Amino acid sequence: MNMGLLMVIPALVLPAPLAVLAPDSPAEALFRQARDLRYAQRWCEAAQAYRTLLREFPSSSRAVDALYWLASSLEQDQRWDEAAEAYTEFLAKYPDQRLLGKEARLNRVRCWGIRQWDSPAAIAGLASALSDDRKEVRIAAALQLAKHQDARALPVLQAGLRVDASSEACRLALLSMGAQPQAAGPAQGRFLVVRVKERGKTEALTVRLAMSLARAVGGYLSDEQLRQAKKKGVDLERLMDQALNAPKGTELFSLDDGKSTVTVTVE
Repeated sequence: MNMGLLMVIPALVLPAPLAVLAPDSPAEALFRQARDLRYAQRWCEAAQAYRTLLREFPSSSRAVDALYWLASSLEQDQRWDEAAEAYTEFLAKYPDQRLLGKEARLNRVRCWGIRQWDSPAAIAGLASALSDDRKEVRIAAALQLAKHQDARALPVLQAGLRVDASSEACRLALLSMGAQPQAAGPAQGRFLVVRVKERGKTEALTVRLAMSLARAVGGYLSDEQLRQAKKKGVDLERLMDQALNAPKGTELFSLDDGKSTVTVTVE
């Protein structure tokens, strides 16, 4: 038999060696166990597993996530004090975790707000959050303090009137505290007036929008007009800033797509 053929036959007959899978490290195995417990909504057991991981493997690459999910599991278990402390520890140890840090700040404020109002730590925590560098955290803390009629929340609530997402909540909180909501800066008395004039019609449709609804202008524009606006440098996201700085009566822009003409002015 040909010697070359003899050498090829074993390769055709024998099975290929199986790939050897590296076992999970103890820290990784513990993290997966904690995650599975959390998915099963067994919050207390999940928190215990995360704490074990952090205690036995503090330098593990999973420590960042473990501390955050420990806080989250404690919050789900309604252990508000422990959750707030865990979120605080997470923010202190890992200030560069942007996404998780943002969530942790808001969750910590929520935990403080749910605590009993006779807890000095809860009040102190909410008060400290009033100077947080994130606007949404400051407003969340002020809304919680307003429930306790804490006057320290008033400046933040007044500033929150300018924020579309929380303006109504801040207004109601101020009223509940017996405070008069103040005008949100130069937007007082200002409106964006959208006029839509269709071809063949004598009258134009006129819509007056409060400054807080400035972003809604885009809903009155056709796709072609939106493309024209982009070409002309009209930034709909910054429309409110432009309107606040423009004198009343200023036409911000006018667009025509052949079917209708849309003009937006400040009044």
